[in-house]
Amino acid sequence: MREADAAGARAELLGELATEVDALRPDPYVRVAVDGVDGAGKSVLAGELAGALRARGRVVVHASVDGFHRPRDQRHARGRQDPEGFYRDSYDLPSLERELLDPFAPGGHGLHRTHVFDARTDRPHVAGQEQAAPGTVLVVDGIFLHRPELRGRWTWSLWLEVDRATSLRRCVARDGAGSPDPADPANRRYVDGQLLYLREARPQQAATHVVNNDDVDAPALVR
Repeated sequence: MREADAAGARAELLGELATEVDALRPDPYVRVAVDGVDGAGKSVLAGELAGALRARGRVVVHASVDGFHRPRDQRHARGRQDPEGFYRDSYDLPSLERELLDPFAPGGHGLHRTHVFDARTDRPHVAGQEQAAPGTVLVVDGIFLHRPELRGRWTWSLWLEVDRATSLRRCVARDGAGSPDPADPANRRYVDGQLLYLREARPQQAATHVVNNDDVDAPALVR
């Protein structure tokens, strides 16, 4: 696909998705989740979706679940390579709900924080509180967003579908470390933890739409 055609295909899909979100009725907010495995392209697509909504005149708060990690010792309490620990213990769900999701819930007050922890430094990193006006769209990207504890939180959601090997190649390119081989024991925590999530939460069925993002230049709406 030519570069111009690829850019056009991505922009066209983003425009369609933004138009759909823009038409949703606030209560007084709209809550959007962009979910997928590691390396699916969630943060990039969520940022572009937020930009497309702003171009339509909407106020958008874009946050990532990665701003709500638990401390490393808690994340690894079941063992550094434990898949269930990756799924169950990575995120501080009470803080995510209290600081970000509850303020944007139906009838919420809108006074929120977009992050409370920096996993890279393994230290708290608490954002200042900001007030969201009625009609604001909250866009959250990250893994495990359709887990049972969060499933009812979203007005509208995406699941980004990618091949497992593709996702690992992207993670290696992003992080500058790791193995692109799904069978490598070093990937067991992440690959098997995400398989556990897929079995338990069935995000492909729970999401409003599924987008195949194997080709980032030409993502395709599956449903």
